[in-house]
Amino acid sequence: MLHLDHLVIKAETLAEGTEWAEARLGVPLEPGGEHQRFGTHNRLLRLEELYLEVIAIDPNVPGPEGARWYGLDAFEGPPALGQWALASNDLEADIKHLGAGFGAPLALARGDLRWSMAVPETGMLPFDNLAPAVMQWHCEPAQFGLPASQFTLKSLIVSHPKAVEMQTLLAPLLSDDRVQFVQGSAGLNVELEGPNGPVTL
Repeated sequence: MLHLDHLVIKAETLAEGTEWAEARLGVPLEPGGEHQRFGTHNRLLRLEELYLEVIAIDPNVPGPEGARWYGLDAFEGPPALGQWALASNDLEADIKHLGAGFGAPLALARGDLRWSMAVPETGMLPFDNLAPAVMQWHCEPAQFGLPASQFTLKSLIVSHPKAVEMQTLLAPLLSDDRVQFVQGSAGLNVELEGPNGPVTL
């Protein structure tokens, strides 16, 4: 089975993405780190059992040999909620069900964190890059090392012209009433409950 692990805000620069998120949330994000394999870096905020990540290309490290994850090579424009990730207890089995388009598992690390994530060779996930990334932790999940933030996830709306097809594909593996699939133009919308009320991203 799969469960929500984190939500991803993509930005052209980490500073721009952090400023955008903090202005909407009203709280500072926590330091993250670098991902040497993909030449990216991030900042984080815990959302109880999951977390919010702001990620951008790190200009201070060489680019990777292949494509970066989350389709970051093609990203441009203002910061935006652009990806979501699910955690698995058996990544290879779940990817076998979902299909090759979700990518092949890669062993990854950042500091003391160890995990595997299925990443397509192109960096782009199915359904116009709106399908979830799928991963498996080999340590305590990153969110449990972050301080509490008083933010919780109320809903994640996944909108896509083939939303029903995506929902059908994920249904045997994902059961979470907070995740809603809506047929329409491609995009993600999330509502959080924070210390000062609801916040929409």
